[in-house]
Amino acid sequence: MQLTLSAGRQIEQSGSRMSAGGGPCWASADTCDDGGVAGMKGKQTVRDMVLSMVAIGAVVAVIYVFLPRDESQDPLERKNYTVELATAQRATSYPVVAPEGLSDDWKATSVRFKAVDDQAWHLGFLSPEREYVGIEQSVATPRKFIDNVTHGAEETARTERIGGEDWKRYEGPKYDALVYEGDGYTTVVTGTAPFEDLTKVATSLKGPDPAK
Repeated sequence: MQLTLSAGRQIEQSGSRMSAGGGPCWASADTCDDGGVAGMKGKQTVRDMVLSMVAIGAVVAVIYVFLPRDESQDPLERKNYTVELATAQRATSYPVVAPEGLSDDWKATSVRFKAVDDQAWHLGFLSPEREYVGIEQSVATPRKFIDNVTHGAEETARTERIGGEDWKRYEGPKYDALVYEGDGYTTVVTGTAPFEDLTKVATSLKGPDPAK
């Protein structure tokens, strides 16, 4: 009986394995309690990921600090608006204008033309002092158009005589402007630049060549 019992125990023990905690894990059980090892592995994986991200960030920071950069490079690209200007001058019912004779310090930075509806022409410049000047033209209702492109500037009693025409002077919290209301269209020179620069740009405006 003792031999049989001992053999039985030996048989039962041969069918078992040791768990991670050192206790028996029977083959008949569905799972073994290895949660301790899995938890440790999970924590190590997260820690390794964090350490890797920190190391990569440090490398990127070093590259950014020591990589040579041209600080004088202007991020604003100079726009060539020749094609857009020619297209607008052919497609509109009014004389689309653009400046001529401005120094190279004046940089064209934006150009847009909307052929339908209000036939809106836009040409944006950056002055030598890095102030914005926009040239806006449209056949839209003057009051609404002026208010929109000048960001709510108000008409004053003052005018500027430019090219034989009277331009109304507008002043606002964001933009000032010079406004010329032509026959069925409106021309606005507006921006953050002082009136001296607005007048300079307005004076330089030229329409399409009648010979072309």
